[in-house]
Amino acid sequence: MMKHTIILIIFATLWTCHDAIDTLKPGDTLNSTSSLVSALGKFTLKFITKPVGNSEMSFLAILRIKTEANKAWIANPHSPVLPSSSPILTLDFNNTLKITHQNGQPFILSAPNTTSSTSVVATLLDSGNFVLQEVSPVNGSTIRILWQSFDYPMDTFLPGMKLGVDHINEHVWSLLSWGSRDNPVSSGPFSLDWDTNAHQLKIKKSGVIYWTSGVFADGRFEYILPDVSKQRYNFSIVSNQNEDYLTYTSLDDPNDPEPEWVLYTRGALYEYGAQVDIIRAQNCDGYNTVGGCVRRDRPSDCVGKLGDDFEIKKGYFKIINSANASRPANWIGTGTEDCKVTCWQNCDCLGFDFPFGNQTTGAGCRFWSVDCAFIEDLSTATYSFVVPNSVTLPPKSPDSPPRGKINATDKGLWIGTSIAALLVIGFCICILCYRLRGTKFMLSAENDHGNIIRHPDLSIFTYESVLAATSNFSEANKLGQGGFGPVYKGKLATGR
Repeated sequence: MMKHTIILIIFATLWTCHDAIDTLKPGDTLNSTSSLVSALGKFTLKFITKPVGNSEMSFLAILRIKTEANKAWIANPHSPVLPSSSPILTLDFNNTLKITHQNGQPFILSAPNTTSSTSVVATLLDSGNFVLQEVSPVNGSTIRILWQSFDYPMDTFLPGMKLGVDHINEHVWSLLSWGSRDNPVSSGPFSLDWDTNAHQLKIKKSGVIYWTSGVFADGRFEYILPDVSKQRYNFSIVSNQNEDYLTYTSLDDPNDPEPEWVLYTRGALYEYGAQVDIIRAQNCDGYNTVGGCVRRDRPSDCVGKLGDDFEIKKGYFKIINSANASRPANWIGTGTEDCKVTCWQNCDCLGFDFPFGNQTTGAGCRFWSVDCAFIEDLSTATYSFVVPNSVTLPPKSPDSPPRGKINATDKGLWIGTSIAALLVIGFCICILCYRLRGTKFMLSAENDHGNIIRHPDLSIFTYESVLAATSNFSEANKLGQGGFGPVYKGKLATGR
């Protein structure tokens, strides 16, 4: 009998824990070894660790249990704490929801001003929303929501979230990309917003409109990929004096994973659950209007000067007049699109190429302008981006057959002229060699294809070493600004 009683007590205890696993009550805590799980087991709330610089840091995160790789929401993206400081999520008896740790001030999520005698609890819902709410002491039903994570989205748009404006509280719901896919501490340049006037989604880059969804008709947006949106999402647009927003729900196909829209670092909007693109705004570069891309205005003095597009051609740029040619190397870390935007905004830019052959990982592009020409060469594997109407020379062709007979007089004239020219050139070379004797005046050269030939006395530095030498291109090391970008001073690890 005693054995059966012990077993009954153990099962009763386990059932009590299961009932409370999605909710914190006043006085409850959540540490780095525990978690909340929503009622149907869809989402979890727990502390996770991620590398930040050279240290591991703790973040309080909400994750979908089946796809924990994506962090649907992070409570303290800009205020991580050391795992060794024992971070704890607490709902205290003043109804304040906060993260405490040993090494500093608490991080307050919500401190509602309530004097109500009703109960206040923090619950993780199956929608992925973490809510602080007043509940009835009689039946536990929700009386009002005091705070919710859905009001503070990160880079992920879940079904039931809103994008738009709360006119009463003047609160804006929008997505903001991370600085890098694995680092929530720094914010990226892209945002996803709801245009309350045009009733369209818009992606902005550093505040400038980059992409628009187009009009909403027949249950879908013009530039959201139809094979995705038509099958998986049910959009709702709400517009009244209190709020203006877009939300969506899943069509609840049991064979489909539940959707998570993620705004990536380079501007792409990706459906994490189905692993498909929703939009491809990363292909927008400021001058095209394909698929919802927004064309940027060029500087007024650029209009009509050169072409209004880029052409991708095989070949290489070559200097026509070395005295006036400008070839600054501006290493841009986000890839081809930013190189296009930079060239597009400079009236003298004729095009750009990739001297290190890397167009996708941001190794850097090289711009060409003023007294340069593009040489088409179909035999090379090198591609360049060329502005139309810039000087383009035809590819070299084999010697063509003679058009007619050359008489003896013409032949003698050509021979005499050639000999005289050779004598003059030889004389000039002798004088030049005499003047520059003993001086190493050539550190590097270029071959016919514009590729750099390294001289033994030439030092070539990696992008990483330049980044370290200039302290991540800090303002303190900036010497000035030119037409193509800033100039920095730096100190190498060797002390030079």
